[in-house]
Amino acid sequence: MLGVDHARGVRQEARRRRREGRQEVAVAAVARSRAAIAGLIVPGLCVLTFSLVVPLGFSAYFSITDSAGFGEYHIVGADNYREILGDEVFWRSLRNVVLLIAVTIFLQNPIAFVLAAVLSRLSARVSRILRTVYFVPAVLSLVVVAKLWVDVFNPTFGVLDKLLRAVGLDALAVSWLSNPRTAVAAVLWIIVWQGFGWALLFYYAALMTVPRELEDAARVDGASWPQIYRHVIIPYIAPVIAAVIVNDVISSMKQMELIYLTTAGGPGQLTQFLGVYLYQKAFVTGEYGYGNALSVVFVVVSLVLSLVVLRGMRALAR
Repeated sequence: MLGVDHARGVRQEARRRRREGRQEVAVAAVARSRAAIAGLIVPGLCVLTFSLVVPLGFSAYFSITDSAGFGEYHIVGADNYREILGDEVFWRSLRNVVLLIAVTIFLQNPIAFVLAAVLSRLSARVSRILRTVYFVPAVLSLVVVAKLWVDVFNPTFGVLDKLLRAVGLDALAVSWLSNPRTAVAAVLWIIVWQGFGWALLFYYAALMTVPRELEDAARVDGASWPQIYRHVIIPYIAPVIAAVIVNDVISSMKQMELIYLTTAGGPGQLTQFLGVYLYQKAFVTGEYGYGNALSVVFVVVSLVLSLVVLRGMRALAR
């Protein structure tokens, strides 16, 4: 019996040591994986810190100064922010941004979604050709886009005014980019035209991922096409819709190049946008401190608008 007990004890001790060995191996693997994860995360955090956090910190600091970008400066506290609150051009630029956001969300995106839905039902060859045509503006250089539409809207040799005069609508032939009544609409059209292809492409790709079984099941239950899209397809691709809209909000906030190359904020600051106004204040008129205050407000407004859109999309998804 003693020999049997001894053998049993040896086996139990061997099993215990094997378990402990496996645990040690698991702990070592976890430690190695944590080190690997840290090795992957830390460089990214360093890049993020030096490319985003540090510049934001400098902007926040200079926003409370009267710096001209060089030479001596003084701390002025919240004076720049108080000036922003009474700055009519700032509020006009913010209204233009909000107007652009509204146009992209309620006009550009629905049209892009409907066209994407149509393209998803066409043959692969026809769909590919049409997608390419719609996407061409998105891949053009912003300089090319600006030059193209400045020429189209030119009151002397522009194609648009020539067509209007040719059909007897001389009263509508105006200087679209310099006329106070049409400048904002013309600029919004250029921006929407250039960005339309991206929204179309994302919606088309999302629609192609919807399982046909879901549509078939809904049709068997007697659902119409509008009902299928409202209750099946749109909820299924809701994350993509949210991503597109948030991207539109951020892009609207960042608009600068097309504005600067077409109207530079004119006529009379009517087409001013935050990005252009910030640049002009900080680097053209020499109000570097005020420009940095505008940049801080720019970041805050961008975050607020993005959060509002995300909450709205979550509410719709429910």
